[in-house]
Amino acid sequence: MERLLLHIESLIFASDQTITIAQIKACVQELFEQEYKTLEIRKAVDHLVEKYQSVEYAFEIVEIANGFKFLTKGAYHNTVGTLIKRNNQKRLTKAALETLSIIAYKQPVTKSDIESIRGVNCDYTVQKLLEKDLVKISGRAEGPGRPVLYGTSEKFMDYFGIKDINALPKLKDIKVPEIHIGEPAPIEEAEEPVIRTEEE
Repeated sequence: MERLLLHIESLIFASDQTITIAQIKACVQELFEQEYKTLEIRKAVDHLVEKYQSVEYAFEIVEIANGFKFLTKGAYHNTVGTLIKRNNQKRLTKAALETLSIIAYKQPVTKSDIESIRGVNCDYTVQKLLEKDLVKISGRAEGPGRPVLYGTSEKFMDYFGIKDINALPKLKDIKVPEIHIGEPAPIEEAEEPVIRTEEE
């Protein structure tokens, strides 16, 4: 059991994205050339989750997007945030967050639906969100032209630290500040133009 725990621990640590029970099971079965029950793998993961709850560790194993990942504990978020700030990592801008919020709550949704809510052309913003793998193409809508439908990706859940899409806060619980929906802004902090259509 101890040997299995160490190998599972290494898989979770080495994975750059969340890793599922099925993925862990497949890896250890290939490694040891023997069958493992899903429950057996789950119990081992639960044991590791409990292990890293100890105050001795600054990080923990968290279940996100139907998988598991090592994350820094909440008490050290400010510390890590300082590092991120110093590394000048670009954050999502208001325009990107507005578009991402619409997709998250309205999915599956077409680009024209997003634009009708925001009031501006969203080609650039949607493309950047696709490049960042925060949204994905989830199919095509019925109707003229069969427009592309967009939804959130697993990386979206990973990015915001939620287990699944049902963990999003309910709209009625959100206190909306005074903002101007539709004001042009780039997805990154660097200045980029937002192109409005003639109809707008």
